[in-house]
Amino acid sequence: MATTPVLEIEALTLTAKSQEVLVKDVSFSLNQGESLGLVGESGSGKSLTLRAVLGLLPRGVEQTGGVIRGAADSAMVFQDPRGALDPLCPVVKQVAEVVYYRQRLSRKASRAAALELLHMLGLPDSLRKADRYPGQLSGGQCQRIVIATALACKPGILLCDEPTTALDVTVQKQIMETVGRLQQELGFAMIFVTHNLAVAAAMCSRLAVMKKGEIVEHGSTLSVLQDPQNPYTQMLINSVLSVPELAPEGSGASWT
Repeated sequence: MATTPVLEIEALTLTAKSQEVLVKDVSFSLNQGESLGLVGESGSGKSLTLRAVLGLLPRGVEQTGGVIRGAADSAMVFQDPRGALDPLCPVVKQVAEVVYYRQRLSRKASRAAALELLHMLGLPDSLRKADRYPGQLSGGQCQRIVIATALACKPGILLCDEPTTALDVTVQKQIMETVGRLQQELGFAMIFVTHNLAVAAAMCSRLAVMKKGEIVEHGSTLSVLQDPQNPYTQMLINSVLSVPELAPEGSGASWT
């Protein structure tokens, strides 16, 4: 039996006030529990596409064509966790406020639900006794708070806008593993925007490669990476640095 998509985008076109076309005829669909990676260099239209889905286009950019049909609520994890959080509000209170307004729970139940989310995301249990401000937490912890805030909306679609870019490699891995585990547990669909093919390959079952506002290649992650059809996709794959082979001490490392 065919699965009804939770999100369908047909010929999406976004235009600036200067009449410059920023995203042109972008089309894709997303099924429940599925992960789609939008990959490409900076300025290719990936983040604008996510913002169009959420209805949060920047000032001066408007949708001039196409249709977005969603069968589930969406929530976004932004790239800059500190910029996405209120620096003057303790983090547990911030998550609890989202639970209160989106899930219509009591204040007490909202705080309990917020603490449960933070526990699921690996935040320290000390937050139960002493709430903290974003400036008192690490970048990785702030990103987990942002993810918790998005999940507090009970979304059917999680939109991730390069959520690991500003984090060090070990924290990136932890965040990716956490999001992947939560997707398995909660069953939300996900669009993961990144310029890092390795991250996209680890997180997503399908990839859409964007260049200058257009999707130039789209398919299963395996087929896109193993048999790219577009020269731009091939260039992105070739630009990934390989790990150097370890040479005997004193002789230096050689690149594979």
